[in-house]
Amino acid sequence: MNDLIEKQIELKAPVSRVWRALTDHREFGEWFGVRIDGPFVAGELSTGNITYPGYEHVKWEATVTKMEPERLFAYTWHPYAIDPAVDYSTEPTTLVEFRLELGKNGGTMLRVRESGFEQIPEGRRPLALRKNDDGWSGQMENIQSHVESKA
Repeated sequence: MNDLIEKQIELKAPVSRVWRALTDHREFGEWFGVRIDGPFVAGELSTGNITYPGYEHVKWEATVTKMEPERLFAYTWHPYAIDPAVDYSTEPTTLVEFRLELGKNGGTMLRVRESGFEQIPEGRRPLALRKNDDGWSGQMENIQSHVESKA
């Protein structure tokens, strides 16, 4: 099994619109299903709570690693860390990278890549990979609906 997730989607929205949906913490929360406590800042921890039904008990914690305007937004987090009885803080994190480039007809090609699963403890690696792979498929649809329906 490959220890990395890659997805891509062509969005009928300009790069600036997709960038805003990714990096404005309120907009990100709308399509991602999370309430984030404050703006994303490179080098800082982002906190909040998942709002997706059935996962409201899950805390959002991600460290923003890069914000290169209209090109790259990246953060690290603990993949599929949903059990409130488990302390994931001692585990390695994975890296999530959103890359944007000009697509066809003024649209945007959005690529998401999550890497680093090979360092996740063996006992939870397959489930984390499978759940996040499924999750990113859904999130690509969510951001598409978000940016193509709201200017």
